[in-house]
Amino acid sequence: MTEKINSFPQVLTIAGTDSGGGAGIMADLKTFQMQKVFGTAVVVAVTAQNTLGVQDSFLMPLELIDAQFTSLAADFKIRTCKTGMLGDAAHVHQVALNLKKYDFGPITIDPVMVAKGGAPLLSKDAVKTVKEELLPLADLVTPNLPEAEVLTGIKANSEKQYPALAHALQEMGVKNVLIKGGHAENELVRDYALLADGTDFWISSPRTHTKRTHGTGDTLAATITAQLAHGQTLSAAIKLGKQYVAKAIAETIQVGHGHGPLNHWVKIN
Repeated sequence: MTEKINSFPQVLTIAGTDSGGGAGIMADLKTFQMQKVFGTAVVVAVTAQNTLGVQDSFLMPLELIDAQFTSLAADFKIRTCKTGMLGDAAHVHQVALNLKKYDFGPITIDPVMVAKGGAPLLSKDAVKTVKEELLPLADLVTPNLPEAEVLTGIKANSEKQYPALAHALQEMGVKNVLIKGGHAENELVRDYALLADGTDFWISSPRTHTKRTHGTGDTLAATITAQLAHGQTLSAAIKLGKQYVAKAIAETIQVGHGHGPLNHWVKIN
């Protein structure tokens, strides 16, 4: 029986909590469960949050960040991991140190900067640390349009500039890039993927006009992370992630008074 220990796909989210249950670690763990992988977590921050916004937040002590990483590495066989809300430069740095120390498989960086309700989730001084210390560790980075613009300094006025954003991110050391187009105004939501071998592709889904999109980026990155743990290729994992998120938005559930959560119960083929 010993050879079967740790044989089940195990993944890790490194992020902040959402007391409202729609985003952050809560969204990641729900997504992992639906994708049939075992989810673990390093809690970087705790937020007081609901669908109306973020009311308060607390960053965990740096030594507790280290302790969580050490604890997971001592027991689990984590195949893939992702990051989300990291708070400030010191916490980004500490997470980067631990990702260098432990091999948790391919790393997906979701460079979370602002909550759906507008609250900042990454300090301005931390952007430099993300660019210099975290992005070079990433196998995949999944910024939305505003995040990609902040990271690259390129203002994208149309979808034609998505490849320029992606190439600029690759020049920072990221192997693979997914630019999410949800912030654009088009009726078709188009995302652009640029892979390490130079190949690229677009993925599209009809826009669902709803405020219930809280946790979209977390859920997409978590789905990709889970699918990679199952052995899917990166391009297949990205496409499955897009399919899951589009369906989770379209088949809405009525929770909260503001930017409501996705329907994580949906299933994809």
